[in-house]
Amino acid sequence: MSALSRTQEVRKHVIETPGGVVAAQHRQAAEAGAEVLRAGGDAVDAAVAASFVIGVLEPWMSGPAGGGGAVHWRADTGEAVAINFGMRSPKGLNIADYPLSGEGKADDLFPWERVVEDRNVQGASAIAVPGTVDGVGRAHARWGRLPWRDLLAPAIAHARKGMLVDWYAALLIASVARNLAQDPDAAALFLDDGIWPKGSGWTAIPDNRLDQSAMADTLEVLAKDGAQAFYKGDIAQALAGDVQAKGGCLSTDDLAGYRAWMGGARPVSYRDAMFHVLPGLTAGPTFARVLELLSEVDLSTPVQAYPAYARALETAYTERLGTMGDTGETPEAPGCTTHFSIVDRAGNMVSHTQTLLSIFGSRVVSPSTGLLMNNGIMWFDPEPGKPNSLAPDKSCLMNICPVIGSQGARSFALGASGGRKIVSAVSQLSSFICDSGMDIGAALHAPRIDVSGGKGSVADETLPPEVLSAIEAVMPVQTTKRTVMPYAFACPAGVMRDGAVNTGCTEIMSPWGDAALEEIQ
Repeated sequence: MSALSRTQEVRKHVIETPGGVVAAQHRQAAEAGAEVLRAGGDAVDAAVAASFVIGVLEPWMSGPAGGGGAVHWRADTGEAVAINFGMRSPKGLNIADYPLSGEGKADDLFPWERVVEDRNVQGASAIAVPGTVDGVGRAHARWGRLPWRDLLAPAIAHARKGMLVDWYAALLIASVARNLAQDPDAAALFLDDGIWPKGSGWTAIPDNRLDQSAMADTLEVLAKDGAQAFYKGDIAQALAGDVQAKGGCLSTDDLAGYRAWMGGARPVSYRDAMFHVLPGLTAGPTFARVLELLSEVDLSTPVQAYPAYARALETAYTERLGTMGDTGETPEAPGCTTHFSIVDRAGNMVSHTQTLLSIFGSRVVSPSTGLLMNNGIMWFDPEPGKPNSLAPDKSCLMNICPVIGSQGARSFALGASGGRKIVSAVSQLSSFICDSGMDIGAALHAPRIDVSGGKGSVADETLPPEVLSAIEAVMPVQTTKRTVMPYAFACPAGVMRDGAVNTGCTEIMSPWGDAALEEIQ
């Protein structure tokens, strides 16, 4: 039984404002976005700044060498636009390099069969073609108001200073220190003497910082030359060279040929509400299926609602793992993740999720660029003959689920990090808002369950006994406390606009997550 306190309560304060709001997994990333809004920027400008800052200050979650997707809502036109900047497998990938080990299931984020030496999970062989920079670059090119260079300036400043390793960062580094030690450049960045996790004394004020000067240099080039400088020129050559030197197959041709997909978001009607999600190889279709199933049942009481969530999630996730993948016939689409949601004073919204996939991605750092690399190859099923089976030059099947919804006078942007747990969180938060009339603060504080492809469900232990019994009648239930680490549930962030009033909130147990406001004089 856990030794954690039973009387401690954690809450986050939600403030109403006519100005914009940025809700992000890292407070300083949220503040960078809010500062852009104060300078007259659009929600998209704030998203560019937040994306790069959070890649510096939460480097094990995301960064320029990752991928993801976003949904944008344009208040003036009523248009919802999706951008899929998911990763792709390199063109030179050889399936024979990923033989099954016969040792059962992998122990990371997916229930795939284990590959010899975990080559699809860790090391240069796990690295896929990154898409984040192209994704935010395309959004800025279409809607941005402020200069690209100015939007990267906060991230460059943070990288020059170096991320402060507080207790939470030290805990995360320690959790995979053994893996980081296997790559000399990752060890040099995150470990002391290549062995010991960086950190400060347990009673000391944190003063240890990462040396992110190489990353700052890379961001300087991107700020000066634009997003495409990541995919062509010196940065691309350095990335490909570093990865190939460590045994991967990422090439300059892979980078030069990368294009994020941009098009209409998929509309999903639900009772008297409307949602817009990412189509294609994301969790958007799975979210749509969950809502379709929920629309058929009465959710007016918790005893009715939570078992319905469990049944719908189980059905949708089983269908997801069995049928989705890049077969070349999907026109909509070309862990360890982070999410932020933004609304500006005009009502424009961004729901943006970006990821390296596993915590610390491939646990490989490109020494020439200072970037921690993704392990997007793990998104593929290593067993052949399935829709999502590993193959060269193929889109990854992502768990990300950024959504934008509206109901009456209220609109909202939601999303989360947490791998397979994301759909459970976003669908329940959407139901809390639309079926129970919760505001963003109440929805983020409400207890949730997780059903994400495993056996049974995981439920917040604060749910009433009669609710837990009702879920138990549907499937096995394991209860747990909502904690800082590990996260038994996803880590969401959302914003809401009710009329002309904006609010935002992040996962209450996230010690870094916060909503920052654009103050209006």
